[in-house]
Amino acid sequence: MEGGSWKESYKGMSADNIKGLVLALSSSVFIGASFIVKKKGLKKAGASGIRAGSGGYTYLYEPLWWVGMITMIVGEIANFAAYAFAPAILVTPLGALSIIISAALAHIILREKLHIFGILGCVLCVVGSTTIVLHAPQEREIESVKEVWDLATEPAFLFYAALVIAAVFILIFHFIPDYGQTHIMVYIGVCSLVGSLSVMSVKALGIALKLTLSGTNQLMYPQTWVFAFVVITCVLTQMNYLNKALDTFNTAVVSPIYYVMFTSLTILASVIMFKDWDRQSPTQIVTEMCGFMTILSGTFLLHKTKDMADGSPSLPVRLSKHTDEDGFGTEGIPLRRQDSSRAP
Repeated sequence: MEGGSWKESYKGMSADNIKGLVLALSSSVFIGASFIVKKKGLKKAGASGIRAGSGGYTYLYEPLWWVGMITMIVGEIANFAAYAFAPAILVTPLGALSIIISAALAHIILREKLHIFGILGCVLCVVGSTTIVLHAPQEREIESVKEVWDLATEPAFLFYAALVIAAVFILIFHFIPDYGQTHIMVYIGVCSLVGSLSVMSVKALGIALKLTLSGTNQLMYPQTWVFAFVVITCVLTQMNYLNKALDTFNTAVVSPIYYVMFTSLTILASVIMFKDWDRQSPTQIVTEMCGFMTILSGTFLLHKTKDMADGSPSLPVRLSKHTDEDGFGTEGIPLRRQDSSRAP
């Protein structure tokens, strides 16, 4: 009886979920490796010309850097394809594995030391990812892009989308002019909110392309092109404000906060639009959330301790990558706006 119930619980992963899982894992491997290859290319190019950090572009003539760029593109394509086969609640959290791949390869290839707590962070990410994979919902059977359009135009998701768009406009036109340079959550808020809509559109477009390649042409439907337009608009907006965040604040702060907000909002959007949790028991839902929290803990631990291996304390939360005018330390812009008597 017990064996039967175990099999009933875990007979679990459909063929589509397995394809999505393999593609998501492949994406993490390619993307994680691409960071290391590109960094090797940047170092090699910097040794014979002006470094990229100093405004140089000699890396564009370095084949190794292009290998890294191509590897990243392959990873992003695999990630795009994964959404066509598996639910976002399975694919999106697995993005944390690229951090592990990058950290491990940096330790092996670049000889960058990995603190013991960084290793613990990697283990937590693996445990959390495994928990989510084992309890992820089955992918909804969809026969046409019109079905996705019907899901996207239901009142619940339209309300969510309206809230997201309103919040994004408020952040862009009201908060960014005054607080963009001093509050990290402003830029990241725009990226994460828009990102949740972009993933839903990417998933819709991926499903349309999958059905088209299998012989059911979806390119004739205007809904497919609407989703494509939304993807392009959202991705460009996302990239713009993520670059602003990275240019203003320290990457060690931006990366984990962005991962948490983006992943959380993407899961919320997927639950509303595709009703992932309707096909699951409360136990499975709670287990997935525990797995997600485990990944978040591992991600924060890995980022918090990545500078401790050299004997220096990890970077504080309230910082940016720029030095202040007086040269005190390497960080000067806090997460919150602070009053200053210093003249602008």
